[in-house]
Amino acid sequence: MNYPETIAWLFAQLPMYQRVGQSAYKADLTATHLLSNYLKNPEKNFKSVHVAGTNGKGSTSHMLASVFQEAGYKTGLYTSPHLKDFRERIKINGEMIPKKYVSEFVENHKPYFEKNQLSFFEMTVGLAFDYFRNEKVDIAIVEVGMGGRLDSTNIITPEVSVITNIGLDHTQFLGDTLEKVASEKAGIIKVGIPVIIGETLRETKQVFEKIASEKNAEILFAETIDASSYASDLKGSYQQRNIKTVLATLRILQKKGWNISEENIQNGLLNTIKNTGLMGRWQILNENPKVICDTAHNKDGLQLVMEQLSKESFKKLHIVLGVVSDKDLASVLPLFPKEAVYYFCKPNIPRGLDASLLFSQAKGFGLNGEEYISVKKAYSAAVKAALNDDLVFVGGSTFVVAEVV
Repeated sequence: MNYPETIAWLFAQLPMYQRVGQSAYKADLTATHLLSNYLKNPEKNFKSVHVAGTNGKGSTSHMLASVFQEAGYKTGLYTSPHLKDFRERIKINGEMIPKKYVSEFVENHKPYFEKNQLSFFEMTVGLAFDYFRNEKVDIAIVEVGMGGRLDSTNIITPEVSVITNIGLDHTQFLGDTLEKVASEKAGIIKVGIPVIIGETLRETKQVFEKIASEKNAEILFAETIDASSYASDLKGSYQQRNIKTVLATLRILQKKGWNISEENIQNGLLNTIKNTGLMGRWQILNENPKVICDTAHNKDGLQLVMEQLSKESFKKLHIVLGVVSDKDLASVLPLFPKEAVYYFCKPNIPRGLDASLLFSQAKGFGLNGEEYISVKKAYSAAVKAALNDDLVFVGGSTFVVAEVV
């Protein structure tokens, strides 16, 4: 198969949680362990950092990768989901995995994948770990897909585990209280491996301390770190929290003998986008009118983004909004400003919520506007309607942002 055929097979053959939702979720690591054995345990051939959390794990992973690159290490980076190209998920020193490698890996192992009915995510993790081993990376920054305990990435033994924060997202899988979600995410804590907690919450602190104690794992709460003299090229105000998490993680890694200088840290944070190609985090797409997009899609993430949006200066606010069908609208729609004009749309995936349903629900929360048949039509209408001193914001879902960047 050529690359387009390979990608079509990966997407069509097997369900993927980000696209279709609950039917793709496997609450079991058995298939991942079997795949790892079949591939001769690639994850045992490289060092890693494991990053979980409700929000901020993507930004944190990219910042860590950027710092390691600045320090001269050959750095693997595994993240999900992608915005434009499947290969964004698997990078070394900011370069996406070659199309040929993806095609050949799937071609070579397709009989095994089909026989064992592997999920999209299991296959992708296998591909990433195989690639990192074969390319002999010095370290790989590995972002958890969802949860932690039962996530396919949770077969690695990292140098350090990182949990950025805890919020209520994917509650049908991870639990409906902060304590339950924390317990699932804490599943990445390994025996004797230090763990960094990015945000301290009263409800979750004891959960992390108890599990870390049981695993004899050193625990460090990142909020104790002073990050006032550090800045990043990721401009969301919420990144300050992530910078603290990154700094706490790097302090542990330096103690473990990784040769990372203060200059590497400063430059890594300031060149995250350039070094890793990260998109969609408070990304400014245009200046006149100003257009900003952000992939925040749950209550905690959107709250921070809406706060920052309220501090922008503009005459009129235009919001291009689309969500996925399993989103708890009652928790997120009240966060959006009532004075904005809305352009409701459906992201182009099976899991996208119909624009007409979003439109009618949003009206109940005092959000007014029009519905559009696609993200592109909604975006085009917003930009056309906006005057130079207006502001256009695009968000609500990773998949809405993916269609405009």
